[in-house]
Amino acid sequence: MTTLLTRKDGGTRTRQTLPVAGLALVIALVVQFLGELDIDLGVGSVIVFPMVWGLLLGLLVSLQRVRPLGLGLQKVAAALVGVAVMLLVARLAFNIGPSLPTLAEAGPALLLQEVGHLLGTVAVALPLAVALRMGSATVGATFSLDREPSFAMVSEKYGPDSDQYRGVLAMYVFGTMFGAVFITLLTSLVANWNIFDPLALAMGAGVGSGSMMAASSASIVAAYPGDEQAILGMAAVSNLITTILGVYAGIYVALPLADRFYRFLTRRRRAGGPAEDTPDGGGVPRSRQEDRAAGNRAFREDVAAASGEVRIPLPLSLGALTVLGVGTASVAAGHVGWNIVGGYGVLLALVLSGLFLARVSRKVSAIVWITTVGAYVSSPWFFASGTLNRLVGSVDFLSIATIMLTLAGLSLGKDLPLLRRIGWKIVPVGLVAITASFLLSVVIAEFTLGAWG
Repeated sequence: MTTLLTRKDGGTRTRQTLPVAGLALVIALVVQFLGELDIDLGVGSVIVFPMVWGLLLGLLVSLQRVRPLGLGLQKVAAALVGVAVMLLVARLAFNIGPSLPTLAEAGPALLLQEVGHLLGTVAVALPLAVALRMGSATVGATFSLDREPSFAMVSEKYGPDSDQYRGVLAMYVFGTMFGAVFITLLTSLVANWNIFDPLALAMGAGVGSGSMMAASSASIVAAYPGDEQAILGMAAVSNLITTILGVYAGIYVALPLADRFYRFLTRRRRAGGPAEDTPDGGGVPRSRQEDRAAGNRAFREDVAAASGEVRIPLPLSLGALTVLGVGTASVAAGHVGWNIVGGYGVLLALVLSGLFLARVSRKVSAIVWITTVGAYVSSPWFFASGTLNRLVGSVDFLSIATIMLTLAGLSLGKDLPLLRRIGWKIVPVGLVAITASFLLSVVIAEFTLGAWG
C-alpha cells in the first residue's frame, strides 16, 4: 500500500494528491447536496444515488478537454481508491457485528442457499462473458453481483488499475442503475409460476444489495400477500447472510474460482497467441491476421499507458480521505458533529490495525482482518461495542461509497480504451448474472426447506 519515497518524490506526490482530493471533495459535496433521483418506470423505479452522480461527474471531469486532468493525477485518484475501499470495508464491518447473533441462529436452509448467490454468476455469467470476449474484466464482472465489498477484494488482489477492477466497476454501475428494475420483473415472473415456496423465493431475494432485495421482496409479497411478514423477514436475513459471508467467500472461494475458470475457458486462446479480448485467428487469411495483430499492439500500448501504479504514503492518503469523508458524511447527516469525527477516528484505527495484522501474518489479507476485527468490536460480545457503534453509526455508509466512486470516476479517463472493450457486453452479462444468482439460490432453498423445514 505504501512505498519509501525520496523527499522530492514525496513532495511531488503531495502536490498531486491535494488537488485530486480537493476536486473529489467538491464533486462529492455537490452530488451529496443533490441527493438521489427516483425515476418511476411503471414496472419499477431506477434510483440514481449520489455515488452514481459522483462517478459520472468524475468521469466527465476526467475526459473533458478544456483543462485536461493529467495522467499522473488520474493515477493518483486510482491509488486513493485503493485506500478508500478499506474505509468502506471498515464501515461495512460495523454493519455486520450487531447482526452476528442473527447469523448464529440461521438454519441450514438459509446458509446452504447462499451457494446459489456464490456460484450462480461464476457458473453461468462467466462463460457468457468469455464468449463475448470481455477479456480479463470477465473475472471482476462475474465472480459476484459486485456490490461495495467486491471493490475491496479485487482492488487488493489485482490493483485499482487492473482489467478485473474495471469489470467490477462496470457491473456495479449496471447493477445500481438497472438491477432493482430487472429483479422486480424477474421475481414477478418466477413467483407467478407457483412452483416455489414463497420462503424459498424470499431467500433468493437476498442477493447482497439492499435495493434489489427490497424490490424483489415487494414482488414476492404481491404474489403471496398472506405471507408478507415471513417473506420480508426471511429476505432481510438472507441479504444479511450474503453480506456477512460474502467477504470471506469472495476472497477465498468465488474470486479464485472465477480466475481459474476464466483461465481454463481461455486456455486455447492464450496458447494460440492472440490477445484474450480478440477473436481467434484460426482459418483467417494472413492479411487479416496481420491487421488484427497491429490492432492488438495498439491496444496493448493503450493499456501500457494506463498502467504503472502510483503509490502514495499512507498518512497522506488517509489524511486526505478523512477530510473528504468528514465533509461528505456531514452533508449526508445535515450537520457537522464530533460524532462523525470520532467515527472516522475509529474507522482509521481499524484500517491501520488490519494493515498491521496483515503485515505480521503475511497470509491473511488486510480486508479479512479489517472485516473480522471490525465485526467483533461492533458485536454485542465486545465490552465497548455500544460506544463504538454510536460513533461509527454517525458516518453514513453511502457517503463513503460516494467518495470512492467519485475518485474512481476521476481515474477513468486513462481507462477509456479498456472500458470501450466492455461496452454493451456488460448488459447481457449483468442480466444473466442476476438471473443465475437469484434462480440457483431459490432452487437450492426449495430443496433445503423440504429437507429441514
